[in-house]
Amino acid sequence: MEYKTIAAPCEAKFIEKKSEFIGYLCPVQTEEQAIAFIEQIRAMHRKATHNCYAYILRENNAARHSDDGEPGGTAGVPIYEVLRKEGLTDICCVVTRYFGGIMLGAGGLVRAYTKGAKDAVDAAQIKCMAAAEQLVVTVDYGLYGRLAQVFLDFDARVENEEFADNVKITLYVREESAEKLREKLIDTCNGSISVETAQKISYDFAQK
Repeated sequence: MEYKTIAAPCEAKFIEKKSEFIGYLCPVQTEEQAIAFIEQIRAMHRKATHNCYAYILRENNAARHSDDGEPGGTAGVPIYEVLRKEGLTDICCVVTRYFGGIMLGAGGLVRAYTKGAKDAVDAAQIKCMAAAEQLVVTVDYGLYGRLAQVFLDFDARVENEEFADNVKITLYVREESAEKLREKLIDTCNGSISVETAQKISYDFAQK
């Protein structure tokens, strides 16, 4: 099963009618990690008016959000909706607000917290994770040139190539495509190739 998350923590900020909004995103895998991140942001911004948040996890399909004192439904839900619409999971977003003295109204708050979360998402490096197999391919130099198009056809990602007595290639391919890729490689090289599974992992196929 594929899922989208982010590669590393990030942030974005803007001013709306003298109120400062700072959106923070962090990759998390458990509720404990999400709560720890929320507490970390609260500790950084003890003087902030609000630290509103939402998180979505694959673990137990958990999802939570909080308005942290803002009018009901104007902060936590908009943040959550941004994460959901972007298709992100294993993610926690906190939007901090320093009140600037001008009331924004319910509609203004929804727009501001939506922007706080969306700006942070836009600043993030997205990862598209999928169940994958790491394959080690060993082939003679004379057959090496035939492989590039096969790898491309199966969206296989070459991680390493070693050139010694023969060519040894380490690559990643989506788990559901691994067997067909193996068959295609053997067919392309008329059996004169070794294709071994090194391990099964989650791999970021958003990498170029």
